[in-house]
Amino acid sequence: MMSALSVLCWVLPLPVLFIVHEVEEWLYMSRWMQQHGPDLQRRFPKYSRLIAQLMRINRRAFAVAALEELLLLSACVCYVLVQAPGSLYVWAAVFLAFAAHLLVHIIQAMVVRGYVPGVATSVLLLPYMAMGVWSYALVLTIGQLFLCLLVGLVVVGVNLMLAHALGIRCTRKS
Repeated sequence: MMSALSVLCWVLPLPVLFIVHEVEEWLYMSRWMQQHGPDLQRRFPKYSRLIAQLMRINRRAFAVAALEELLLLSACVCYVLVQAPGSLYVWAAVFLAFAAHLLVHIIQAMVVRGYVPGVATSVLLLPYMAMGVWSYALVLTIGQLFLCLLVGLVVVGVNLMLAHALGIRCTRKS
């Protein structure tokens, strides 16, 4: 069970911060991928298929994917708010996966040596995420943190692929 202060500090702000982060990606991702995708494919041939898939995601498809992710995140918030069994672990998995997602944007920007969509909000959210990870480290063991991170990454990773496929499929029909 999470304390009221933990819910106030770490659970309730995350959907709003998620939306802010997704808006940055939504505003810039499609155009940025069209401009930089071919160069990225040349520089990183190992990731050529992934880059090609990201180049196919237009703004509408991205919005559908982000909405699906927000609905899943909202369900997790509700799970915590009703103090369901294991909600601390569920939320730690969600929080840690989002923190890892932000770190990926920062690493991408360093590899690309420039702006990538999502990096500005990722940098701005670093202190928030660091404090959140620290607060979870106070109540969970290293093993529990690692397991929550691993489960969160797997669930979020699979969901991200499904959300992007849903976005592409929904926008292809219209």
